[in-house]
Amino acid sequence: MKDLITFDNAKTTKGESLGWLTGILYLAPYTLSGRNVCPHASPRCIEDCLNLAGMGIFDNVQQARIRKTQLFHASPKAFVERLDHDVTKARRRATRARMRLAVRLNGTSDLPWENLGGEAKRSIINRHPDLTFYDYTKNPHRMAAFLDGKMPENYRLTFSRSEKNEDIADTFIKRGGNVAVVFSTKKKDALPETYLGAPVIDGDEHDLRFLDPRGVVVGLRAKGKAKTSRSDFVVAV
Repeated sequence: MKDLITFDNAKTTKGESLGWLTGILYLAPYTLSGRNVCPHASPRCIEDCLNLAGMGIFDNVQQARIRKTQLFHASPKAFVERLDHDVTKARRRATRARMRLAVRLNGTSDLPWENLGGEAKRSIINRHPDLTFYDYTKNPHRMAAFLDGKMPENYRLTFSRSEKNEDIADTFIKRGGNVAVVFSTKKKDALPETYLGAPVIDGDEHDLRFLDPRGVVVGLRAKGKAKTSRSDFVVAV
C-alpha cells in the first residue's frame, strides 16, 4: 500500500502559495468499507458526500480508501503507528520544499484521532506538537471539547453544519467557534455576507482552517454530488 497521507487535493494545494504543505488522510466514508467512520453523519450528508469529488471519482481511488479503512479497523493501533511513520515522512517533504506542514486526518471521516494512541499510547497529534493538525467535524462532543480547551493546542476543529444540526451550529458560533456551511453558490459567485448571524468567509480560497478568525461561518460552494442536490443539507441562496 502507498502512503496513507496524500497531497494532491486541488483545494489544499492553494495553501502552498501561503507557505503550507497539507497532507490529508482519506478513508472510505460512512459505512462504505463495511464499518462506520462517520458516526454523526446526517442522511443528506451521506447522500451528498464529497467522497466522489475530484480524484474520488476514480475507482482505484475508491478502492484505496476502502483498503485503508479496512486496515484501520483490522488493527487500529498498528494503523496509528503506520500513520505516524507517514506524518514523519510528510514532515521531511515539507522541510525539503521549505514549507510548513499541516495535517488533516479526517479528509472523508470523522474519527477522534485525539483519543487514538496506537501501540505507543500517544495520539499522532500529541506526538508532533510542533505540527499543525486540523479537521472538520459533525461530532458536537468533539467540538465542545475543542471550545472548552480540552483538545491538544495544535489541533483546530471547525464544526460542519448539516440539515440536522443547525441549532447546535448556532450555539457553537455564539461560543466563538467556526462552522462550515455548504451553499448553493456557483463557482466564482459571491457567498452570502452573513449566516446564522455571523460573517461568512470564503472557505474555498484555501483549506487552512486554522488561519480563520474565530466566530465565523466558513462558506463552501457545493461540490461533487452536492452541486445538483435539492436537499436542505445545501443552503439555497
